[in-house]
Amino acid sequence: MKAEIRKIAVFVEEVRREMDRPVRPATRKASAVAVIRNPFAGRYVEDLQDLMEIGAELGGLLGQRCVQALGIRPDQAESYGKAAMVGENGELEHAAAILHPSLGKPLREAVEKGAALVPSSKKRGGPGQVLDIPLGHKDAAYVRSHFDGMEVWLNDSPRADEIMVAVAVTDSGRPLPRVGGLRVTEIEGKDGLR
Repeated sequence: MKAEIRKIAVFVEEVRREMDRPVRPATRKASAVAVIRNPFAGRYVEDLQDLMEIGAELGGLLGQRCVQALGIRPDQAESYGKAAMVGENGELEHAAAILHPSLGKPLREAVEKGAALVPSSKKRGGPGQVLDIPLGHKDAAYVRSHFDGMEVWLNDSPRADEIMVAVAVTDSGRPLPRVGGLRVTEIEGKDGLR
């Protein structure tokens, strides 16, 4: 494994009531976060292939951790998203190298299928700063009930020479959705849109 992981944290959020109404079944989101050493911290490097390979490693690992935390089969995952925060000695392109070329395929394998693009965000920050993970339905981008997000933060991460990489997976959409759009039961899952 190329990734030098300092720590992994897993979080599960379960909403049972919203606006004093029961949410049945409860909506659940899980995130898995890896804090890794940034091999290029503090210097410009033209070839970011090592970070792309780390992204591939982390996509599967973090996706599997989310599915396990939710206690579901991979095919029961409904939404996903990814995000990365580089410490002050990193650059945004380091986060992009981890997230974009190679992380998606192993994440899709961890949740079975995934025809839609994996929503993503990247930023620079320091210990304790919030990292937002955008969420969208894994098979159809037009499912509005699954436009959502999850926040994660670690009090000691990322340090200046680290990258915090996060994946989120859900087993449902938002609690009490009612803004229309394509329904889960109407998904074709062929083009990633519908």
